[in-house]
Amino acid sequence: MRLTKHTHACVSIEHDGTHLLIDPGAFTPDAADLLGRATAALITHDHFDHVDLDAVTAALAARADLAVFGPASVIAALRERGADGDRVRTVRDGDRFEVGGVPITATGEAHAIIHDAIPVPENVGYLVADAIYHPGDSYHVPDAAIETLLVPSSGPWTQMGQAIEFVRTVAPARSVPIHDIMLSEIGLRSVGMFLGEGGPAGVPLHQLVPGASIEL
Repeated sequence: MRLTKHTHACVSIEHDGTHLLIDPGAFTPDAADLLGRATAALITHDHFDHVDLDAVTAALAARADLAVFGPASVIAALRERGADGDRVRTVRDGDRFEVGGVPITATGEAHAIIHDAIPVPENVGYLVADAIYHPGDSYHVPDAAIETLLVPSSGPWTQMGQAIEFVRTVAPARSVPIHDIMLSEIGLRSVGMFLGEGGPAGVPLHQLVPGASIEL
């Protein structure tokens, strides 16, 4: 199984010919190309940095074989744009489904709080192949053993202390930082210091540049 990190919170997972794309957002400049190769897109929530609605709508129109999964708010937005109801599917916490034989479990319900004055949207994380967990914009801890944790490392809702505790609580075999477009080179080194094996998180950290992959 191959995990590839793309810009910001977007990753792809390839396994036995199935190509899953998670959170192709507006900060991912090649989102349209990635959607053109995906078997299915998994969307965690409706913020623009996690779903480029124009790109997803265009991909659905161009490809009859593309499926999109997401919380109700995302699916409603796609249907308002004319997306086929049979290929855009609402998922909720606890739902389990398969894409190309790869099992996927939706977990979590809400985006992390930014401020009391800012609404909290739906947020669904995805556990792929019972091994790789993308939490979207949350530090929700699933009731499952995790091998590879994608850990949000920057943004208006993140806190390094919470990220450390998230990694420690999930206790994966390894972690990969995501949601990192706002970080400078110094910020990226800081993430490595705090979230890496030698820091308080205590778990091997794979910091991937956009386009880089690891075999799992």
